[in-house]
Amino acid sequence: MAKEKILVVDDELSVRLALRTAFIREGMEVTEASGGYEAMNTLEKEQFDLIVLDVMMSDMDGYSILQRLRGKGDMTPVLMLSGRQEDVDQVLGLGMGADDYLTKPFRLPVLIQKVKALIRRNRIYSQSHMNEISVGPFRFDLMKLECSKDGQALNFTARELLLFRFFMEHPGQVFTKEQLYHQVWNENLVDDNTIMVYIKRVRDKIEEDARNPRYLKTVRGLGYLFDAKE
Repeated sequence: MAKEKILVVDDELSVRLALRTAFIREGMEVTEASGGYEAMNTLEKEQFDLIVLDVMMSDMDGYSILQRLRGKGDMTPVLMLSGRQEDVDQVLGLGMGADDYLTKPFRLPVLIQKVKALIRRNRIYSQSHMNEISVGPFRFDLMKLECSKDGQALNFTARELLLFRFFMEHPGQVFTKEQLYHQVWNENLVDDNTIMVYIKRVRDKIEEDARNPRYLKTVRGLGYLFDAKE
């Protein structure tokens, strides 16, 4: 199996070295760019499985690079890094087409998990039919907005369908209640009880034993993770 190719774009040498070491340890192939223009030149010549992109750089900021990529139809997964903690920056990056966002300082195991999840998600899309998402025993028909498990229809309400579709689009990735509420309900004020009620409803419909979930798992102290690997 070919190694995953990662492009790391950051003007801090220490960050690039730390990421290079971590990715190589995971068996990945790493290319570095110390600024925006170098990154754009590299992307003209090579294709990557994922781009780790710093927001604040001296020659060209990460948002500009992201905008250029998406503007020319390049949908390579992008994980943005930033030293800024403000929610508005994360929303801006995600709204411009970033696939995920991580604030500095971060723990390398968390970054590695996000990178693997984004690459896996992108491969699922590439291998699936254009109008279908397929993860484990689950199939989501994007045209009919119908979901099934092992060929049997799952009778979701509209909101349950949105929530489960979001999980299917991000397999292996942990989401907090806040992230789920923002992504699925499109609101910033989080109602913990609402999230828990809908998680229970989805589990009741996809799990053999909802009290001991196999697919939609609780990650203690963090949030929820959808894992449908056979």
